[in-house]
Amino acid sequence: MRTREKSKFTLASLLLVILFVILAVLMLFPLYALLLASLKPATELFRYGLNVRLDFDVMGLTNYKGIFSGTGAVSHYFTWYKNSVVITMLFTLLSLFLSSMVGYGLGMYRFKGRNLIFTLVLVVMMIPVEIILLPLYKLMISLKLINTIWGVILPFVVAPLPIFFFRQFALGLPKDFMDAGRIDGCSEYGIFFKIMVPLMAPAFGAITILQAMNSWNNFLWPLIVLRTTEQFTLPIGLSTFVSPLGNNYEALIAGAVLAILPILILFLFFQRYFIEGLTVGGVKG
Repeated sequence: MRTREKSKFTLASLLLVILFVILAVLMLFPLYALLLASLKPATELFRYGLNVRLDFDVMGLTNYKGIFSGTGAVSHYFTWYKNSVVITMLFTLLSLFLSSMVGYGLGMYRFKGRNLIFTLVLVVMMIPVEIILLPLYKLMISLKLINTIWGVILPFVVAPLPIFFFRQFALGLPKDFMDAGRIDGCSEYGIFFKIMVPLMAPAFGAITILQAMNSWNNFLWPLIVLRTTEQFTLPIGLSTFVSPLGNNYEALIAGAVLAILPILILFLFFQRYFIEGLTVGGVKG
């Protein structure tokens, strides 16, 4: 009987592994095709489209050399890259700091209006961002933040999703640690930073990836706020390679491949927290 159950479990595990391998191949296939396309001239792209043909006669690093040479249409590429890195770092750090404190406060403290505030967070989460773009734009004009990195960062730095996630995660933390900290003379801020933040490491890891990815890929709002070429972020800059005046697909595809690297590195660094943070934070009451 046990042997039969063990064989069923082994077969189920094998089928599950095969399923995930197939899904992984399907997910990686577009990236593989993009990488190969970045090694080929644009004429091959027009002739065959995105494909996985290994034609070593036409493959090379010419497209990447054009990016690093910094001449012509790609002269601002690394300026855009730097702008995206700076905006993503500042946005992610501020979002983690502020959202974690708000979510922790809503989850661990009881005060008048707590449920109302949390309800408002849920309501804001359901509002499409396109609806509030015009009021936000008028606000940025009033604050004189147009064409600045702070105009890109500040409107969305405290988002409802991270607040909701941190609250759900905080609900599962034992309050005995807070009482022990108070007995030892620790302030409320000390309890949060010295005791609770280390316990919330999985949540911080998951939200770091989500917020950094959202900021790095953000296109619409930076396009509205930023005016000059030198202030563009990478998604806006890459979009300028395709225009009615001419298309530079070699730089576009090579630049897109290089644009994947920061998020890929970030995910590899925080991946051990990512799944744990999502699963633990998603089931707390």
